Amino acid sequence: MTKIAVIGAGITGVTTAYALSLRGYDVTVFDRHRYPAMATSYANGGQLSASNAEVWNSWGTVLKGLKWMFRPEAPFLLNPLPTWHKLSWFAEFIANIPKYGLNTVETTRLAIAARQHLLAWAETEKIDFDWQPKGILHVYRREADLAAARRVNAHLTRGGLERVEVSPADIRRIEPAIAIDCLGGFYTASDSTGDIHKYTRGLADAAARRGVHFVQDAEVLSLAAQNEHALVTWRPAGDEAARTGPVESSSFDGLVICAGVASRAFAAMLGDRINIYPVKGYSITVPLDDEQSRAAAPYVSLLDDAAKIVTSRLGPGRLRVAGTAEFNGENYNIRNDRILPLTNWVRTLFPSVATDRVIPWAGLRPMTPSMLPKVGPGSRPRVFYNTGHGHLGWTLSAGTAEAVAASIAGARL
Repeated sequence: MTKIAVIGAGITGVTTAYALSLRGYDVTVFDRHRYPAMATSYANGGQLSASNAEVWNSWGTVLKGLKWMFRPEAPFLLNPLPTWHKLSWFAEFIANIPKYGLNTVETTRLAIAARQHLLAWAETEKIDFDWQPKGILHVYRREADLAAARRVNAHLTRGGLERVEVSPADIRRIEPAIAIDCLGGFYTASDSTGDIHKYTRGLADAAARRGVHFVQDAEVLSLAAQNEHALVTWRPAGDEAARTGPVESSSFDGLVICAGVASRAFAAMLGDRINIYPVKGYSITVPLDDEQSRAAAPYVSLLDDAAKIVTSRLGPGRLRVAGTAEFNGENYNIRNDRILPLTNWVRTLFPSVATDRVIPWAGLRPMTPSMLPKVGPGSRPRVFYNTGHGHLGWTLSAGTAEAVAASIAGARL
């Protein structure tokens, strides 16, 4: 049986392992955490959102970034301290501006294709992940923003997405809990929400039942690939274990990098350049402890374009609120000045929801300059990639997992 190693047990690594197991491969997953889905796949916005497939490569994004650079509460925050990695990433980001339309259409198509696999797997494996098939509602408070949304919608429509413009009256009907006036919006009935952590853990359990082996608490030290085999060398993760634990190596027929922001360093070991930058996003989980909060919190998922904030209702007892993009290197610090706008947003739009107890979180989105994931073979034989999904990791994951599994099958390792 062909042996494949997958590096990373987040949503892309687990979906890749599952897709490979369906094709009969002997799969081993390596991850530095004790359990799957403990990093960027832990507490994201929770949206399965083909309607959010617009890539960010535009002069408007660049201008907003410059305008917001010194506002700690801004939706987009750039640490002005230059590094070669950051400068090279932004240079390539700007170079991709002419491809904005094509890349948005391609991302939309991939998101739609990914949806059927992800939901089918959940149904097959009986995964409970607080799925809410109530659509996603984008709301706009300014005419300029609504006009821009119409232009974006033209690209999403070309990608095959069914999405309708809605009036203020429609918005109140679709989600009566919103306590502010909106000029208009767009509603995508085919989008949905859920808990990415519960989904990933559930699919990892299903993969394990299918024979996938998970090596957790593993610090991968080196990767190598030759014509005959690929080699993974690791030791136990953690400070004390890393100093004293044994170093082990295993040989495989193929290797797939699904390691989020660490993929850039792993790719360099294998002779490939993948310019992934860690873009930090924040979320809060609001426990809906009392009946008033449960009644006042929205069930329909929202995206407030002006604030760049999204919501997902995770069952009857939790509300996830997420947003912001922070370019500040590989930094996991949770800043209060970035959490406070999320809490204040809930207080403004849903004043009857209690926010005396919120759970903050931050994760690093692995973003490529083109905003398209790197999927497929590397420069060396037996090496493959499924990484760089940015803000659409969950949305695209099942589609790219299927694509990289097909690529491996075609390589006839």
